[in-house]
Order: sequence, then C-alpha cells, then structure tokens
Amino acid sequence: MNKSQQAGFTLIELVMVIVILGVLAAVALPKFVTVDDDAKQAAVNGVAGALSSASAINYASRKANSSKGVAVTTCAGVASALQGGLPSGYSITEPASGSPFAADVTITNCSVTANGKTAPFTATGI
Repeated sequence: MNKSQQAGFTLIELVMVIVILGVLAAVALPKFVTVDDDAKQAAVNGVAGALSSASAINYASRKANSSKGVAVTTCAGVASALQGGLPSGYSITEPASGSPFAADVTITNCSVTANGKTAPFTATGI
C-alpha cells in the first residue's frame, strides 16, 4: 500500500511570511514618502544653482565686453541671463533691501521658490 504525501506550506508558514512582509512594508514606507519632498527641494536647488552660475557667467561676459550679456539690476533680472529663462512655476524673491543693486554689487540673499520649496542664490549686478 502506497501512501501519497501532499507537499505544500503549512498555515503557520504562510502567516509568518505575511507578517514579515508587513513589518518590512511598515519600515520602508516612511522612507519613500519623503522622497517626493526631497525631489522637489533638489529641483529648486538646481534652478538656484543655475541662476547663480548664469549670474556669474553674465557678470564675467559683461566685464570682458559690455555689449555682451544682459544688464542685471535685480535678482529677478538674473532670469534673463539664464538660457531659456526661468522655468514655469518658479518665482524669484527679492531681498528686503539692496534691490535694485548697482554694478559690481553681489547680493547673496536672493531666493527662488517653487512647489513650496525655497533655495537661496547669489546674484551680481552689472
């Protein structure tokens, strides 16, 4: 007489796997929730860096040849030095004092804002 054995997982083994997956999900989920905020802040930081670089390149270009580049007299004026201009949805905040600024004056407290995130940038007037 041959007895056939059934192969498979017991109920306890299946429940343990579900519990382990639940614990892993509970630990990993909060890490993925903050990724959205980090991405928005990184995008604003990237635009702020581009504005600082555009201001520095524009300043050097205007110093070398005054017919090159654009005249920058405000923080918002730096956007015209940025190739393609300021991306949609972004705004530049002027500092409370020092704007408009004169030639060869560096303003360090300009800021760019989008999606509730803000990042500072440096602008040099010329």
